[in-house]
Amino acid sequence: METEYLKKCFGNSLSQALAEVAKVQPSDPIEYLAHWLYHYRKIALANEKNIREQIQLKEEYENSLKEKEMAAMMKQEELQIQQKCKECRKKVISPAFNQERTEPFEEEALEQEPLPSTASRIPAMPQQFPPSELAEEIEQNLESP
Repeated sequence: METEYLKKCFGNSLSQALAEVAKVQPSDPIEYLAHWLYHYRKIALANEKNIREQIQLKEEYENSLKEKEMAAMMKQEELQIQQKCKECRKKVISPAFNQERTEPFEEEALEQEPLPSTASRIPAMPQQFPPSELAEEIEQNLESP
C-alpha cells in the first residue's frame, strides 16, 4: 500500500533522485535529495506549462485557419451574389433598351396624361387674367357704386 502511494506521488522522480544521490555521493545526501526534488518539481511544472501553451497555440492556429477559410468562403459567396445581381440587372434593363423606338418618351407621356384645362383649376386659387381683361374688370367695379 505504501509503495503504491509513493509511486503515485513520486513516480520515477524518487528513483531518479536516489540514483543521482548514489552517483554523486554528496556530504549531506538529505539536503542534496531535497534540492534535487525541488529542482525536478520546478522543471516538471515548467514542462506542463509549456505543453499547455503549445496546446493553446495549436488550438488558436486551427481557429485562425477556420476563420480564414470562412472569410474566403464568404468572399466567394459575395462575388457570386454580385455576379447574379449583375446578370439580373442586365436581364431587366436590356429588354427596354433592345427595342428600337422611334417615338420619344415625352410624346407617350403627353398622350397618356392630358394637359390641365380651365375646368380643372382649383376654385380656391385666384385665377390670373391677361392684363387687358384685368383692366376691364377693375373699371367695371369702379363704375358700379
